[in-house]
Amino acid sequence: MLVLSSPSGAGKSSIARNLLAQENKDGGRAIELSVSVTTRERRHSEVAGVDYHFIDSARFAEMRDRDELLEWAEVHGNLYATPRKPVEQALEAGIDVLFDIDWQGTQQISEKMPSDVVRIFVLPPTMAELQARLNRRAEDGAEVIARRLANSRTEIAHWTDYDYVIVNHDLTRSVAQVSAILHGERLRRIRQVGMGAFVDGLLAEDL
Repeated sequence: MLVLSSPSGAGKSSIARNLLAQENKDGGRAIELSVSVTTRERRHSEVAGVDYHFIDSARFAEMRDRDELLEWAEVHGNLYATPRKPVEQALEAGIDVLFDIDWQGTQQISEKMPSDVVRIFVLPPTMAELQARLNRRAEDGAEVIARRLANSRTEIAHWTDYDYVIVNHDLTRSVAQVSAILHGERLRRIRQVGMGAFVDGLLAEDL
């Protein structure tokens, strides 16, 4: 499970989209995005079922009470969560799962499945640039942008809870850095499924 977190506007969603396109460019399913559920209103640029599953508060509470959520949190006054079943199905099929979630959700997943999580925090180059990106996005009102900026300092304070930290000066470079982390983590000995049998076969060869 590869987790990307950042304050709103720092670029984690853009990094996630580009990473998915790059890793799955040959039509395979090496990694897939965990599509969160949220009670937030859909933005004009968002597609239901692709960017988020948009649900009401009653449905959210039902999923939470039935233990259908891997993690959940309230962010900027809205509820967000990761549905459990799609993640478990992907992992059982040997597919990596990419998460675009905040620090609260990351903490919950880390507590539940510590050996399966790789955490990356994405920082903006400056706070002024963070504000400019939120304004350029032109999808939230001034009040929402102000709240996101105010909350960003609390979010950034959790950067030390992560395994890796990148500063998103340039999208192409940031995607390359996240890709390098992904491929490096796949090569860790504990994740080399079947490697023990391969090594036993090597040692059993007669020369």
